[in-house]
Amino acid sequence: MLCGCTNNKVEYYKDTEPEIKFEEFFSGDLVGWGIVQNWKGQVVRRFDIKMHGSWDGNNGTLNEDFIYYDGEEQKRIWKVVKKEDGTFTGQADDILGTAQGTTSGNAINWHYSMDLPVKGKTYRVKFDDWMWQMNGGVLINRSYIKKFGITVAELTLVLQKVEKK
Repeated sequence: MLCGCTNNKVEYYKDTEPEIKFEEFFSGDLVGWGIVQNWKGQVVRRFDIKMHGSWDGNNGTLNEDFIYYDGEEQKRIWKVVKKEDGTFTGQADDILGTAQGTTSGNAINWHYSMDLPVKGKTYRVKFDDWMWQMNGGVLINRSYIKKFGITVAELTLVLQKVEKK
């Protein structure tokens, strides 16, 4: 029986390119487009995102502005710290505790929990968040949203760096 478990480890990507440098990719302006799928694979939400990242040494701030196609708007501000061992931690108002992140090759993997509002109810879920650096300033993000260890929804996001003029 499949339980939504994964054997994917960030170390698998250690020799892949283009190598992701978290603080470089998430610096400046980014735009993106995303979908959320329920456990049946049906797209239940679509959104656009605008991000801006800035860094002061090993401390970063990522401002995210979500515009959902149903008219809802959401803002999240991440405070990210790059640790000496190359891992990252992150905090935001709607994230429970501290997110833990690791990079290897072209991949980033984050783990965090949040209380996720859905249609007037709130669900405590865990995110297994994967990102892969692509060519041309593009990043693909897949998040597996889990409850009791079972994937109940998935988020797919494509981010692109905004070229300076």
